[in-house]
Amino acid sequence: MSIHNLSELGTHYLELEEHYGAHNYHPLPVVLKEGKGVYLTDVDGKKYFDFLSGYSAVNQGHCHPLIIEALIKQAQKLTLTSRAFHNNILGEYEKFITEYFGYDKVLPMNTGVEGGETAIKLARRWAYVVKGVPENKAKIIFAEGNFWGRTLAAISASTDPSSFKNFGPFMPGFETVPYDDTIALEKAFQDTNVAAFMVEPIQGEAGVVIPVEGYLKTVRELCDKYNVLFIADEIQTGLCRTGKLLACDHENVRPDILILGKALSGGTMPVAAILADDEIMLTIKPGEHGSTYGGNPLACAVAIASLNVLKDEKMAENAETLGVLLREELAKLNSPLIKSIRGKGLLNAIVIGHENPDASWDLCLALRDNGLLAKPTHGDKIRFAPPLCITKEQIIECVEIIRKSLKTLETKI
Repeated sequence: MSIHNLSELGTHYLELEEHYGAHNYHPLPVVLKEGKGVYLTDVDGKKYFDFLSGYSAVNQGHCHPLIIEALIKQAQKLTLTSRAFHNNILGEYEKFITEYFGYDKVLPMNTGVEGGETAIKLARRWAYVVKGVPENKAKIIFAEGNFWGRTLAAISASTDPSSFKNFGPFMPGFETVPYDDTIALEKAFQDTNVAAFMVEPIQGEAGVVIPVEGYLKTVRELCDKYNVLFIADEIQTGLCRTGKLLACDHENVRPDILILGKALSGGTMPVAAILADDEIMLTIKPGEHGSTYGGNPLACAVAIASLNVLKDEKMAENAETLGVLLREELAKLNSPLIKSIRGKGLLNAIVIGHENPDASWDLCLALRDNGLLAKPTHGDKIRFAPPLCITKEQIIECVEIIRKSLKTLETKI
């Protein structure tokens, strides 16, 4: 394994992972020990701008003091009861988050992929008891290029061979249509057994793929027309990342089932939530779905603090303003290596245009060397998604790092 100029200490930690850990990730060679705000620090004390934000789990910035304060305070009192008993935080959290997003009910879970699984179970149950779909005939439609995790259900919905190859057989009742194609979607909806359409408002893992304006509004209209549930996977796009509280807010559409995760805890622990109204949520009865850790007091306290930080510190507004600035400044670089720039708010990506298949990886190594951390996705795409507490001055500084790194790469390839 190439260690790319790591120190002896950094190499030590990488060798431990290589020897004792499963080889299911290919991380950028950097070993981190601290995070604060928009910065990460490695084991040798070198400081970096974080331009991945834990895949948008750290929207509020690393170790936000108010979130950490809530975490420590609750951790010293009560962390877990399971749902076998009530606790004094869960109800407060449920009231807070349902009013925050405008839904009747919340079902708390842990991880984003659990949220996706829960949304699908809920949609299937609704299809049988409300819509009247014959038993075991419900279908869920997904967009091609989707990514919502690595469970067997998630990869059953995937169109990416790296996710599903040699992991079958797969979950029945899943179908895909092209993303951003409402004609294909309406054709799929002709089947009266369709329970729901689950979609990312902007496809994150696919490389920040943004649909045409009006796509989500048409999805909402088609779901209403054919009595199909609209499930919005806002795990990565939600919680102010794209310049609005939810990416769906850009088109003023309200999904029937909303999936949240990642930044719901400010990057401190796994917390996810599924929100829906009573007609959908109350189709699941006691004992039919749950989680030992879902809705635990620690997660509830942290989520309340995390949501308060987003609103009180106007992080959606900051993402909107600085996202425009970032894209404008990137465009001014006029680099022959940048094929295209795309994004909304502070969820952005550049597409690298070069015949060298390792060009994106090499650029990320150069960025690392110059003090900025980013990671390629799907070969030629690099996401630029810093914490939402970043400032205008820091954006300008980061674009200079990107410029310098591009120049370094241009001389090598």
